[in-house]
Amino acid sequence: MGCPVQVAKPNRTAREPTMRVLVAGATGAMGKELVPRLVEAGHEVFAMVRGESGRVTAERLGAVPVIADALDRAQVEVAVRQAAPEVIVHQLTAIGHIDTRNFERSFAATDRLRIEGTDNLLAAARATGVRRFVAQSNGAFTYARTGGPVKNEQDPLDRSPVGSMASMIAAVEYLEKAVLGAAWTEGIVLRYGAFYGPGTSMAPGSKQLEMIRKRKFPVVGDGGGVWSFVHIADAAEATVAAVAHGGRGVYNIVDDDPAPVAEWLPELAALLGAKKPMRVPRFVGRLAAGEAGVVLMTELRGASNTKAKRELGWRPAHPTWRQGFRVAP
Repeated sequence: MGCPVQVAKPNRTAREPTMRVLVAGATGAMGKELVPRLVEAGHEVFAMVRGESGRVTAERLGAVPVIADALDRAQVEVAVRQAAPEVIVHQLTAIGHIDTRNFERSFAATDRLRIEGTDNLLAAARATGVRRFVAQSNGAFTYARTGGPVKNEQDPLDRSPVGSMASMIAAVEYLEKAVLGAAWTEGIVLRYGAFYGPGTSMAPGSKQLEMIRKRKFPVVGDGGGVWSFVHIADAAEATVAAVAHGGRGVYNIVDDDPAPVAEWLPELAALLGAKKPMRVPRFVGRLAAGEAGVVLMTELRGASNTKAKRELGWRPAHPTWRQGFRVAP
C-alpha cells in the first residue's frame, strides 16, 4: 500500500512523440498498469477520477487528476476541457468477480459505462477536438461461436448469444460502432483477451483461483471452449503502442497461445498445487454455472494477435499463458 508502481522497462526501440493523454478508468486494474507506462513513455497524462480517493491514486501513479462522474455528460466535458488531451483512452469498466449464473448482473454496470460512458466521452472529445480515441473492448467472450477455433478482427461478434450474455455483447458492439463510426477522430478499439495478473479476477488470492485450488472449478463437457489470455501488463504495453501509432480499426490484444479449457485449466490447477479439475457433463455444468458458464467452457472461440503485432509493433512479454501463469499465480 502506498508504494510506487513498478513498471518493467518496455522494449521500445525509440522514444515516441509525447502527447497529452486522458485516461478514463485510470484507477482500475488496467489503469494502474497503463498510467505509469504512459508517463514513462514521456506523455503528459491526465486521469479522470470520481473523487478524492481516485485523486490520490492518480497522483501516486504519476497522472494529473481531473474529477468527473463518467455517467454525467456535463462533468465529463468539463474534465476533458480541463485536460485538453490529444488522445483519450477509455478504460471504463466495473467488473468484479464474474458469476456465470448471473452473467448479466455481473456486467450490468460495465454495460452502462460502455454505452453511456462512451457517448459522454465521445461527445466531450468531439467538442474539444481530440484527434485519437482508444477504447477497451472485449475479445475474450464475444466472437461468434461458429467456424474455426481462432478469430481475427474481421470475424463477426456473436449474433445469437445465449440470453444471459446478450446485453454484454450488445454493449460491446455499441461501443465499437460508436468509436469506429466517429469520423472526426481516429477511433481505435482494443479487444483484450481474458486478463490475468495483478488486480484482475485471476490475481493471486482471487476468488477464481481459489475456486480452482479448492477443485470447485470443473471442466464442463469436453472443455472445448478456446480462451485467449493476456497478462494485464502486456495489455497495457499494447495500449501504449496504440496511443502512439495505432490506426483506425480493431486490434485483438491477446497472447500467442489460444487454448481450450481442457488444456489450460488442468495446467493452472497443477501450478496452484491443486488436484486435477473434475469433469462434469453439460447439464450438470448448466445447473451449477448457468448457460454462460457452459458457453465459456465448451463453445468459446479464441483470437489471433497477428494484426496487433504487425501494425502496433507489439510483442507480449508473456507470449503464452503457460509461462505467464507461472509468474502471475
